Amino acid sequence: MDASTIPRLVDAAADRFGDHEAFVDGDIRWSFTGYRDQIHRAARALMARGIQPDDRVAVWAPNIAEWAVAALGVHCVGGVLVPINTRFKGREAGDLLDRTSARLLFTVTDFLDTDYVGLLREAGVDGVDTVILRGSVPDGCTPWREFTAMADRVDDTARTMRSAAVGPDDFCNIMFTSGTTGAPKGAMLRHGAVCRSYRSWCDVIGLGEDDRYLVVNPFFHSFGLHAGILACLMTGATLVPHPVFDVPSVMVRVPEERISVLPGPPAIYQTILNHPDLDDFDMSTLRLAVTGAAPVPVPMIEAMRQRLGFETIITGYGLTEASGIATMCRHDDPPELISGSSGRALDDVEVLVVDADGTTMPAGEPGEVVIRGYNVMVGYLDDPGQTAEAIDADGWLHTGDIGVMDENGYLDITDRLKDMFINGGFNVYPAEVESLLLAHPLIGRVAVVGVHDERLGEVGMAFVVPATGAEPDTAEIISWARREMANYKAPRHVEVVDDLPVNASGKVLKQVLRDRAVALLNS
Repeated sequence: MDASTIPRLVDAAADRFGDHEAFVDGDIRWSFTGYRDQIHRAARALMARGIQPDDRVAVWAPNIAEWAVAALGVHCVGGVLVPINTRFKGREAGDLLDRTSARLLFTVTDFLDTDYVGLLREAGVDGVDTVILRGSVPDGCTPWREFTAMADRVDDTARTMRSAAVGPDDFCNIMFTSGTTGAPKGAMLRHGAVCRSYRSWCDVIGLGEDDRYLVVNPFFHSFGLHAGILACLMTGATLVPHPVFDVPSVMVRVPEERISVLPGPPAIYQTILNHPDLDDFDMSTLRLAVTGAAPVPVPMIEAMRQRLGFETIITGYGLTEASGIATMCRHDDPPELISGSSGRALDDVEVLVVDADGTTMPAGEPGEVVIRGYNVMVGYLDDPGQTAEAIDADGWLHTGDIGVMDENGYLDITDRLKDMFINGGFNVYPAEVESLLLAHPLIGRVAVVGVHDERLGEVGMAFVVPATGAEPDTAEIISWARREMANYKAPRHVEVVDDLPVNASGKVLKQVLRDRAVALLNS
């Protein structure tokens, strides 16, 4: 199948897989034909609502069937999807809606006792045309059923023409990734690049029509959207969304839905392996795990095979700016290689390790990881300066990650130039967290570093210099942070200090703080 745009992918999946089960969500059990029809109906409703090609439409919701239908409907009318992290607070989501000039927002009002419309209004964000996918419908919003009924006003011939006009070089998504400036950056991705990248991804992992895929990774993330929703359309795998990662519920759903594919960060598998009731659950249908974002110890790989029944375990490396994927291990790689590397480059994608001058480092020597190929983003939304910093004149994307490559082209990520750390599979950028923490009235200055955590991989530790005359309480700061920012960003540890260590140019010495954090936590 050579579908070079998402609208063509939707049609091709229905043609190829027809009555095969495509999507399972509670009482919803759609065939690929039925799934396509739902998507096309949403597309016609979007046209009736006045959405034009290149208009930006946001989705802020958990992994539910309506998320996929709304998002793919946006793609089918030539719109640009703006996925919003479900962990964001109103201020953070409002910023993305404003910066993208989003014409429409799809959201929910009852996810984990959270009303997203309420969060926006509390933050002073109002006036965005809003459709409620699930939950109570606040004044001024449209319920999903009423929205989709608008499809009857638009003939499908018009929708077909709109979908056919979408080309491989058109933008499909603006996916936000936080950066060292403290503000999230919108990576602009194209249809052709995303479709091609994940066809390769599917080929490498061997995803197929007989697979039943529990998508725990959030749809707002490249893994959930591209390696989840799109990959299932490409291969005929049945998509079973899971709204929140909760070990007991995942362990129940595996036998219930005969799940064969369970991707996620290593923390997911480690938590399952550590569960005291693991032996009471039938996990025998599992066959394929795709992981990354943190080291995977060899004993864990062996336990995943022996105790969870996985036949194939694959690691990979990517970033939003590279459509989410750049390197992958292969299914027949030995456990030592899977554990010690993030694989080798996808076909037709170049990955190098270079020094500060751009010279390729010898095998085994560390340097910055750079990527060049069809999967690299066009640039950051409305930010030519940071785009030029990220992508050089020769087309190389500078990742800010430090890696070592062996003589066979297998890459091991060893450090991060930009001080990023990974909490439970989510990238956390200290500069952004520091910017948010400075809104606290008792904080004068702050520096954040990542520290080791057994369950989540890494968590944040904030070194706080009090505002003049203030006496901040560490527990209160942690509680405040959890209210004001996504919980994976909120620091788990806070230390009040008189000053921050800096070099001659005033730059905070993060390594000194990391060493201090280790000493404090181990004391």
